Amino acid sequence: MARILIIEDDNSVASALQDLLRAEGFEVEMSTDSAAGLATAQNGNHDVVITDLQMPGIGGLEIIEQLQAAKPHLPVLLITAFHTTEVAIRAIKLGAFDYILKPIDPTEFLVILKRALESTRLLAKPLAMGDATAAREAIIGKSRVMQEVYKEIGRVAAMPVTVLIQGETGSGKELVARAIHQHSNRAAGPFVTVNCAAIPENLLESELFGHEAGAFTGAKARHIGRFEQANGGTIFLDEIGDMSPTTQVKLLRVLQEKTIQRVGGKETIPIDVRILSATHRNLEEAIESKEFRLDLFHRLNVAVIYLPPLSQRREDIPDLVNYFLTRYSAEFNLERPSIAADAAAFLQQQTWPGNVRELENIVRKALIASRGYPINVDHIRSAISRPTQPRPAGDQKLADYVTDLLTQAQLAEDCNASEVLTEAVERELYGQAIRLANGDQTKAARWLGVSRPTMREKLTRYNLFPTRTGDTSLITKASVAKPPLRRETTAGEVEA
Repeated sequence: MARILIIEDDNSVASALQDLLRAEGFEVEMSTDSAAGLATAQNGNHDVVITDLQMPGIGGLEIIEQLQAAKPHLPVLLITAFHTTEVAIRAIKLGAFDYILKPIDPTEFLVILKRALESTRLLAKPLAMGDATAAREAIIGKSRVMQEVYKEIGRVAAMPVTVLIQGETGSGKELVARAIHQHSNRAAGPFVTVNCAAIPENLLESELFGHEAGAFTGAKARHIGRFEQANGGTIFLDEIGDMSPTTQVKLLRVLQEKTIQRVGGKETIPIDVRILSATHRNLEEAIESKEFRLDLFHRLNVAVIYLPPLSQRREDIPDLVNYFLTRYSAEFNLERPSIAADAAAFLQQQTWPGNVRELENIVRKALIASRGYPINVDHIRSAISRPTQPRPAGDQKLADYVTDLLTQAQLAEDCNASEVLTEAVERELYGQAIRLANGDQTKAARWLGVSRPTMREKLTRYNLFPTRTGDTSLITKASVAKPPLRRETTAGEVEA
């Protein structure tokens, strides 16, 4: 029988709850004194504690806080007559499993109680989620297809050749590139990553090769590009299929001559850099449509590694879930993360169009929703909630960015996620419009359907002018300064 402790100073309410629970077959202990009840809970062996909010002496919120410190996985249900947002948020933040409003609905109450008891049962028999040492590995997976990937990494790592890594978005291509670097004779050198799709075309050349002071308006000082930064090591060109034809020509020259020239400079600079590249695009099709150079393709794919989608390696999902639970529970300061067996099975049944990156986001959101209690199927369903309509190309980056902002909002106070996202979208929208219009504000305003004064105000606010180097930034995790996370450490003390 499940053991339940009721801490309630109102005898009539306590007796009614006791009768209800005993009729359901539970073993019930009752305390009408809050201090004595807290001591009983701390020293006893109960499966669930039910406490009132307002009582003489120690209140329900303090009981929750002290029990969280002593027994962090003991589910505590809070009963309250106060239908306020502040009480609800405060109770859940302190660690209450759930809160129940008075007058109590017996049916709803029993549903919540049984959910709490299920949580206790899962904690007593945690689901094995694979090798615990997996959390220390850069690439997770023991499936046959991943074993082939590891073999390919081993074959090419020590060879001084270019490697093209192919795979769907979110499948982990950068991890493969890092593994190649770490197992090469360049491991002591720098590993530099460039996302070719995330840098505006007019800035990519300067970003890759650098520029001299005065090379263009706004270039006030010499800028060392990514190739020079990677000298003696490895450069990883992600989403190389999105590189413009002009930049492709210059990259081909680098591969052939092993030298670079900064924008606006005359000096030829020798470089010793190994080039790894990746794309989710079919480059053969891009070559046929004249979007990608055939000679550059042959230079890049001396060795090719294909990274399979998550749908082809479902047996790796338990290890991946274990890794993400361990990673984010530490980040969120949660102990002993756990997941129900049916929830883990449910994850393996999904299609995962977003691959490992999508699985990571789902686990992170489910962990936040479960607040340290075992993750169940409802948490997973709620976290997945994929849109019924297909997303436009490139929308995954925006979706990931929104997920990050909302995660911060769930974990912090005063997080202005809407303002931050709106600013990022406006900066990108107005920046691209003025670039495409070659600086013609009237034309750009007409395209956007706004007045010219509005266009001018936005350009001034975000410093978006085609003649300046810092005209725009894509919506990526690094492009907008995010508000600092804040967490409550002790009562009344907030740490930024």
